[in-house]
Amino acid sequence: MRRKRLQTARWGAVSDRGHSAAFSRFLRDSEKTSRKSVTPREPRALGCTLSPPRMRRALLISWVACLVTTHQARLIGRCDLAKLLHQEDMDGFEGYSLSDWLCLAFVESNFNISKVNENADGSFDYGIFQINSHYWCTDHQSHSENICHLECQELLRPNLLSTIHCAKRIVSGRGGMKNWVAWRMHCSGRPLSYWMTGCHLG
Repeated sequence: MRRKRLQTARWGAVSDRGHSAAFSRFLRDSEKTSRKSVTPREPRALGCTLSPPRMRRALLISWVACLVTTHQARLIGRCDLAKLLHQEDMDGFEGYSLSDWLCLAFVESNFNISKVNENADGSFDYGIFQINSHYWCTDHQSHSENICHLECQELLRPNLLSTIHCAKRIVSGRGGMKNWVAWRMHCSGRPLSYWMTGCHLG
């Protein structure tokens, strides 16, 4: 998420009906993941074996494939995220509901705690809310205002405490959740109560 960048979210602008349909598909396809909570997926066996010495290019590709499988997405269940946000007093914080936060997490990262995205300007977006390194955290790769006073890698921690702390700082400032372009495009002004479907906070 960049405060000033203009972008189109990966699945484009959709109508309210399309937005609800996307959520319905998400519920069908992702509830199995939600039961796994934040446990990383087991890497699939992709034949990470050594190639003959003469096939150096094939060996390099095989090594990269083995490396990638050890860094798969770390997903958190929708209702697990709702409970955690509720415990951290995010419901109603600066006027935003848990449904706003769940919608934001979905459109930014699809509930992927470990997501890192590189932007055209060389900055990176980190974590479940895709918080940008140019403004909010530092990754020591480029100049950062580091408004949240934290290392960007902290935004990838499974407990999400650093992420929540920084998100509170963002919405407390000018623009609130409008700092996230994807939230403006896909969540703002829409009925969002269905994001809490089936979630029990007690």
